[in-house]
Amino acid sequence: MEGTFEVTLARHDGYQFDVDFQDGSGTTLRMDEPEPLGDGVGPNAARVAAAAIGNCLSASLVFCLERARIDVADVQTRITGSVARNERGRLRLTQVKVEIDPAVGGVPPEKIKRCLDIFEDFCIVTASVRDGLDVEVTVKAPANEREELAEAHT
Repeated sequence: MEGTFEVTLARHDGYQFDVDFQDGSGTTLRMDEPEPLGDGVGPNAARVAAAAIGNCLSASLVFCLERARIDVADVQTRITGSVARNERGRLRLTQVKVEIDPAVGGVPPEKIKRCLDIFEDFCIVTASVRDGLDVEVTVKAPANEREELAEAHT
């Protein structure tokens, strides 16, 4: 899965955005901010980030267990996110707790131990967040204003 990928967002209304994952599945996700800012018709970015962490960890654990020839009948994952203000008063996702409950039925703990020791390291999202993700942001101004903004920033 090395390489680049693209995800696009298009504003629907207010603080609602439709996310197109550009993966050929046609799947979209409507995101929104909770009230009073938005209408709460979809998850906000903090919930999507927490879900991505939980999904990645769960999939990584399942992959490892299946490679170890352990039948995984089901997996239930609970993610608890904490949001608090930083020293500048800005809301930040400060902690994500992930509890994964795989149904593996009667497998001796020593057979599962290896996966428990290594699965987190193979989760792309969790490892990236823990290591600090490089985020580059560009905001494009409307075409008629780009020159004016460029001059204002020099």
